[in-house]
Amino acid sequence: MIEIHAFDTQEAQSEALARAVGDALRAALGGPARPTLAVSGGTSPRPFLQTLSHAALDWAGVDVTLVDDRWVPEDDAASNAHLVRDTLLQHAAAPARFLPLVDTSTALDAHVAALNANADYRVPTVAVLGMGEDGHTASIFADAPEWDHAIATPERFVAVHPGAAPHARVSFSLDALKRVDRLFLLIAGSRKRDVLDAAAATLQKNAISHLANDKGTKLDVYWCAK
Repeated sequence: MIEIHAFDTQEAQSEALARAVGDALRAALGGPARPTLAVSGGTSPRPFLQTLSHAALDWAGVDVTLVDDRWVPEDDAASNAHLVRDTLLQHAAAPARFLPLVDTSTALDAHVAALNANADYRVPTVAVLGMGEDGHTASIFADAPEWDHAIATPERFVAVHPGAAPHARVSFSLDALKRVDRLFLLIAGSRKRDVLDAAAATLQKNAISHLANDKGTKLDVYWCAK
């Protein structure tokens, strides 16, 4: 199930999403476990992440991780961890504990197994997804050989080798995303809105369609027209 929140400007979209994520984290901070916030990389989330970095909440009690990352060193321009450190983990959010998904000093499959065995890497309390024009979200790509595993496994993390996109990936599985307490999607432009609408209308072979058509999953979509 999806709910669309539409905005005319990226600034309004970023501010509204930052408020919603901040409110969800504040509510979770009163619970028995440390809340985990998982965010996406790429260029679209940058203004939102910068806005959220100023949110007034107890960031020292929050874990921050990623919904996915490319299997590259953190100093690589393609690293989502690098983006998060430069944008979100600044200002008020600097005290948050960061849990990166990548360690290229180890083998990919062994590292993913270690993540699945690590209790610190929980299913996120709050997650902010992005979406590609092929309908992938996180790094659950329909053209990857791991597609069937990624959408069916009860494990939290999967290794993914996209067919058309560069770099191997580490990603939360579809099952893990379905278990997130507050799940948000940040997108912009008419093309991505069309992709989302089609994915929600009937089940397709892409990750966002599987989320949008799951009756137990509530997906809050923050969409900017431009």
